[in-house]
Amino acid sequence: MSKRKNSSVLRKPSKSVSKGTTFGRDLIAGAKEILAHVEGRKRLKEYTLPAPIDVKGIRAKVGMSQTQFAETFCLNRRTLQQWEQGKASPDLAVRAYLTVIERSPDLVKAALHQ
Repeated sequence: MSKRKNSSVLRKPSKSVSKGTTFGRDLIAGAKEILAHVEGRKRLKEYTLPAPIDVKGIRAKVGMSQTQFAETFCLNRRTLQQWEQGKASPDLAVRAYLTVIERSPDLVKAALHQ
């Protein structure tokens, strides 16, 4: 019978393992922050969602079909349909783009199709 022990049991963890990964440290810090909030020791910042954007109304104001609007303003027609049906929402950058289209459609057309 060998008296040799399993080397992995005797080995000290490396410094990188004992310190953990950045993701692991962030995860633990986040969990501690949530616990402090739940216990009333910390107040977390509140975020509000932006008001819904009326994509169909913008398209109607410009006077285009979904296909025309998507092609003219370089948008995916299927994504446009999903926004209009409320199945998806445009992200903040696209919301800004749609706002510019609503206010100055001819300017956007000119910029895209020079």
